[in-house]
Amino acid sequence: MQPPHALFTRRLAANPYLSLPELQVSNELKKMTAFIRQEALEKAHEIHLKADEEFAIEKSKLVRGETAEIDKQYEKKFKQAGMSQQITKSTVANKTRIKVLSARQELLDKLFQQAQEQLSSRTSDASAYQGICKNLILEGLYALNEKKVAIRARKADYEVVRKSIEDATKEYKENVKNDVSVELDEKEPLPEDSAGGVSIVGGGGKIDINNTFDERLKLLESDALPSMRLTLFGENKNRKFHD
Repeated sequence: MQPPHALFTRRLAANPYLSLPELQVSNELKKMTAFIRQEALEKAHEIHLKADEEFAIEKSKLVRGETAEIDKQYEKKFKQAGMSQQITKSTVANKTRIKVLSARQELLDKLFQQAQEQLSSRTSDASAYQGICKNLILEGLYALNEKKVAIRARKADYEVVRKSIEDATKEYKENVKNDVSVELDEKEPLPEDSAGGVSIVGGGGKIDINNTFDERLKLLESDALPSMRLTLFGENKNRKFHD
């Protein structure tokens, strides 16, 4: 269907003698049509702008949501990676510490093993060994402070220990001014595979002071170990308490 102004224009072209009111009506129709068209264009533009605005808002929401989710996932993975790194670092540090402690203990064990092996050489010099045994016996006599004491030793050391008993008994009497009877107990000798030294027995056989080389070395391992660690490895900075 043709618009009114188009129909009127055709009529005007066919009949140039149309009346003035008809021309006015045609002009008005043109104006109305132009107005409606302009309104439609403006409305369409407005709708387009609003649609673009809503699209931009929704797009921004989606982008923010996805960005927040990505940040959340990244933060989670970052924390997991940090925790994993700490665990790995702690594990490596512990393994390294264990290796260091193991190496140190191995060195200490080797030193004490060497000391154990050298103990037997201390008995090869009879004169020096006799003096050592005398001092070990004296130590036991002073500790027991009894009138009758028995000495146990290896069978191989009986000759040396008998001389040590004489020397120790004499020195004890001179220093303490008390008489003491010291006998070599040949019924219960010390094991032949021991390193040497003596055992002083008192209290009717109930008290045994173990002054053998093996026992003294054990005491040395316990008492001298802290100072040996300090000398060999230096002070442990992580240690709060010291012996």
